[in-house]
Parts: sequence; C-alpha cells; structure tokens
Amino acid sequence: MPVFDNDHTGQRIAAYRKKAGLTQRGLAARIPYSYSLVRQVEDGSRTASSGYIAAAAAVLCVDPAVLKGQPYVTELQQDQLMGLIRPIREALDLYDLGGDPDVTVRTPVQLIAAADELCRKVRATKLHAVASQLPDVITELTAAAYRSPSTSLWQALGSTYRTAHDVATKLGFPDLSTVALDRMGWAADRASDPLLGAARQYMRALTYFRSGECTVGFRLIDAGRRHLQQADPHQRDTLAVSGQLHLGAAVLHARADDADAVTTHLTEAENLARRTGEAGEVLWMSFGPTNVKLHRTSTLIEMRKFGEAVEQSQGLVFPTAWSASRVAHHHVHRSYALMETRRQEQALGELITARRIAPEQTRYYPPARETIRALVRQARRTPDTLDHLAAWISM
Repeated sequence: MPVFDNDHTGQRIAAYRKKAGLTQRGLAARIPYSYSLVRQVEDGSRTASSGYIAAAAAVLCVDPAVLKGQPYVTELQQDQLMGLIRPIREALDLYDLGGDPDVTVRTPVQLIAAADELCRKVRATKLHAVASQLPDVITELTAAAYRSPSTSLWQALGSTYRTAHDVATKLGFPDLSTVALDRMGWAADRASDPLLGAARQYMRALTYFRSGECTVGFRLIDAGRRHLQQADPHQRDTLAVSGQLHLGAAVLHARADDADAVTTHLTEAENLARRTGEAGEVLWMSFGPTNVKLHRTSTLIEMRKFGEAVEQSQGLVFPTAWSASRVAHHHVHRSYALMETRRQEQALGELITARRIAPEQTRYYPPARETIRALVRQARRTPDTLDHLAAWISM
C-alpha cells in the first residue's frame, strides 16, 4: 500500500486557502480551474501544474516557491548543496566593489574558458560541481574585469551570472536567481552586448511565467526585442536569440490560454530555426528545430491538451550534443502529460529516464516531485521503482 505524506503542494495550498478564509469552491471561483480539480489537488490525487500553482499563489498572495515547499532543505543538506548557496550569494554581492587587490586572477583566456566550462556543466546538470566552483570564478572575473576592462571579460562575467541564475532556479532559490539576473544585466551593459541583454530579458520573462505574471512577461519579451535592434539582424546569433524570444512568448501566451498567439510565435520560431539549424552554442540557449518541438509540447501541456502533447512528443530524437538539462525536462513534462491521460506506467518510465539523465536536477524539479507524489496516490499498489522514487524525494 502506498504511504501518503502530509507535505505536498496541494496540502500547502489548502493551508494558505484556509488562512485566507476561502473554501475550495471560493478558490475555484477565483482561478481558471474547476472545483473538482481544486479538491483533487488538495487531497493529493492530482498533481498541481505550474499554471495552477501560479494562479493559486496570486489569489493567496504568496510566492509560488512557498506553495511548492522550496527550497527542499532536507535533500539539499543530504546532497551537501545547502552550504554552497551562501558563497554564491556573497560572490554576487561583489559587483560594485571594484577590483579587489587581494584576489589573484587567472589570465583572461583562462577565465573565459572557466566561465564557458561552468555553462557546459550546468547544462549537463552537474549542480554540485558548478555550485562549488562558481563563487571563485565570479570573484576572479569581477576583479579581472575591473582591473583590465574588456568586452570579453564583461561577457564572461555576465555568463557566470547567468549560470548562478540557473543554479539558483534549479535548486529552488528564486530570490537568488533574481539577483543573478540583475547582475547579468549590469554586466551586459558594460559589455555593450545586445544579445546578452536580450537573453537576460528572456530569462526574466520566464521568472514571471513561473509566477503567473504574464503581462510583465510580455513586456520583458518586448524589451528583449528592443535589445536586438542594436544587433546585426542577419547574424545567426541574432536570429537564434530572436527565435528564443518567440518561444518564451509562446509559453507565456499558452499560460494566458491564447492559442492563436501561441501558433503565431511558434511559427515564427520555426521559421527562424530553419535558418539557424541547431544553435545550442549561441549563449547556451539550445535554440533550433528541436527546441521548437519541445516548446510546442510545453504549450499544449500549459493549455491542458494532454493527449495532443503526448502525441506531439512521441518519438522525439535529440541531437547528440544536446543539453542534458533540456532532455530531462522533456521527459518530466511528458511524464506529467502521460499521467494526466491515465498512462501511469509510461509516466513512471519517463520519470526514471529523467532521473537517469539528470539526477540532481530531477530531484529538485517541482513538476517531477509532484508527478511522483500523484503517481503514488493513484496507485493501488506501488511498484518498487515508484517506491524508490518516492523515497528519493523524501516522501
């Protein structure tokens, strides 16, 4: 028999709902989800999607991360990751203190290579290794950029800030990710790099997507496009960043349930992807035909068209050098869609695949954790593999 715990997103939503003086029907009347789903999410028989969490958080005046239970302190301590967050936070706070004369720095070539290596590792979901190395690289690059300012050093520093954002997001520290993105914009201005500035606005838009603030997200996408007006419109890198902005707009419009706008932006992104090919090396953004296909699936899930999402994502082949982070996310999202279409065994298989590809990321990814919990609650008898996954997330 499955063992139910009392620490899941639905239970936390119920607690904040009661604190706000709302009944389940009262909450349902204020969000675009049914009373039946509200009841099922709170009793743990249905998983809370990111859209549902964002909508509930807005009504209940609480951060979505609180409803998700982030950060997952027990697991972070077990994985020896909790102690690595403070040094990252401190390194991000050095940005306006100038070049520290007591810091020994490597050559610009070595530092730029170190920044690129951190980007590669975070895409490979080696979170512990990245979090361990990141503070020293940020500290050195900050000192080096002040001592001998150059476009390449400011760009590399902006890259490490972006990596800090990725780590903070994956480990469940939204406040830290916001600080990292502010620093990324600061470095992009000093590098006079419109592409880096546009990429930063895209990432900011995604933070508002997670919190359900689509209107602000749309404004940030537009701000990203204004950055691109300063770049060569025919350059492949410009096309790739433009395409990624269209993908960001597509998922925001899917959250807003605007199917026509979703189609428009996906079509624009697809046209750009034909021109760029797989452009994963452009600011480490994974843009290209494969990412367009993944976002098509994501938008279908956001609009709760789960059967279409399963069909769209079937048999997808990833390029050899593609980001493990994005591949694992795909398997988690497909797992959720399969669960919603009552194909629990296949859903479990997708989660096992995600864990194999990116164990650190999957353990801290809220949709993965919520899907595991929902599968346990739906099962009359939990298979050993599902029991192991449940124990893995401390359920």
